Amino acid sequence: MPKCLGNSPLINNEKFLLNALHPTSGNPPIGIFNRLWHDAKVIFGYGTAVLEKINVLLVDDHAVVRMGYKTYLGLSERIGEVYEADRGETAFQLYHQYQPDVVVMDLSMPGIGGYESIRRLLQRDAQCKILVFSIHNELIYVTRAIKAGAKGYITKSNVPETLVNAVCLIAQGGSYVDPDLAQQLAISMISDQDEAEKIKQLSPREFDVFCLLANGYTTRRTAEKLCLSYKTVCNHTTAIKEKIGVETLAELSLFASRQGLIETQ
Repeated sequence: MPKCLGNSPLINNEKFLLNALHPTSGNPPIGIFNRLWHDAKVIFGYGTAVLEKINVLLVDDHAVVRMGYKTYLGLSERIGEVYEADRGETAFQLYHQYQPDVVVMDLSMPGIGGYESIRRLLQRDAQCKILVFSIHNELIYVTRAIKAGAKGYITKSNVPETLVNAVCLIAQGGSYVDPDLAQQLAISMISDQDEAEKIKQLSPREFDVFCLLANGYTTRRTAEKLCLSYKTVCNHTTAIKEKIGVETLAELSLFASRQGLIETQ
């Protein structure tokens, strides 16, 4: 109760309403009194929870995308501050600085990338709540994100309202997966997952290298894209081939195609 009201008529009215209408004071109010009791609770805040603003860290390497979704998130009364990061390394620093309620994370970014960012954030704070917000709608991306510890996954093809709803649900301790993807995920669980199991053996960084090579990137371009050395990418490529059981890049691309990991132009 606000102290500044003291013994004002407003407080006296409040006490009258509470004494006269509260169900524990006698017979439960009926008819018009039910309505008055409801209005009293709304006016004075009894029986209702005060909703705190949700602070969000938006992580995406495209400035235009960040600006658009930051603007939309800001239109919601539920959303408080929206912080921005253009890569995982920056997100890691800003999370420590601002402690946001929800991290909205893209997967395809320069530097350590989305999956490794998820792993590091959760390693630092096991209570970190992460929603993946990606262009990828292939199941392998969803399963890896959830396995890494993300609380939700939606694609950028969704209407903006979906992002706000997912953020609010995850902030409250829930989880959210795009309904279409959730249905596909359920179906895939009963199908043959031999190749998918092989992909799951890849580390987050190996998976990033795998996807780029499968989509036609040379070793040098892959190194530049991920900010790695040429030699490191070569070592990752060797490990990837051994884990998934292929010998050439052509076989690697075919393997990726069967898993729906080849991007169509």
